[in-house]
Amino acid sequence: MRVSSAERTMNYVVLGVFALFALIPVITILATAVSPQIGQAPGLHLANFLEAWEVGGFGRSLGNSLIIAAIVVTSAVTLSVLAGYAFGTMRFPGSTVLFYVFLLGLMIPTEATVIPLFFDLRTVGLTDTYAAIALPQIAQSVAFGTFWLRAQFRSMPESMLEAAAIDGAGPMRTLLRIVAPASVPALTTLVVLVFMWTWNEFLIALVMAPGGSLRTAPLGLANFQGQYTAETALLSAGAVIVALPMVIMFLFLQRHFIRGMLEGAVK
Repeated sequence: MRVSSAERTMNYVVLGVFALFALIPVITILATAVSPQIGQAPGLHLANFLEAWEVGGFGRSLGNSLIIAAIVVTSAVTLSVLAGYAFGTMRFPGSTVLFYVFLLGLMIPTEATVIPLFFDLRTVGLTDTYAAIALPQIAQSVAFGTFWLRAQFRSMPESMLEAAAIDGAGPMRTLLRIVAPASVPALTTLVVLVFMWTWNEFLIALVMAPGGSLRTAPLGLANFQGQYTAETALLSAGAVIVALPMVIMFLFLQRHFIRGMLEGAVK
């Protein structure tokens, strides 16, 4: 179907409006982050980032978030690959029922489980640990990851899997040598999504680490906001610092991420 020049122009206009709508808040925060604080002379104040970093203690909170994100992403993606491969390529008794059990993790909101989880983890002495913050997020991410990768693996040609079996490749070798390399965009998309969800998680980190020693980046920003409610320049600088790791990761993986999202939409 041919698209007329008028339709093409209208498409670009609509996309431009939506892009502008999305960029205005980002540009506003960046501009505020380098604006003068109360009582300072006008100009570009890049020192706001350094002051926010030192006063807000973002070094420690970002470090905690990176450790937790590494644990969650590594564990969740590994478990999702194994579960998605089993549900997507194998047939075994109870597979359908078990798959729907996995999907319960997508249906039950965090707010409904976080308090019982806190008491359970406190009973076994895990509160105020990385495990207390990471384990609930791993469970949530595995639910989505299994659903996502099951669709990816089920769409692969059966002839390719049969050829691997004829060549003597076992299930694990087939997964590592054939299925996983052919699913890099879907895996990259899952990595980016899980990292983003983990990095932005506020409630679980707040409840599971009440001592405050494992304050994550969102908690650090909330605490910083409580100290500098009126100083918008420092608050914006702190927000940019917290968001920067996600932006960097997306920029490095955006090609695979977009390709994976498009392939998922087609499936």
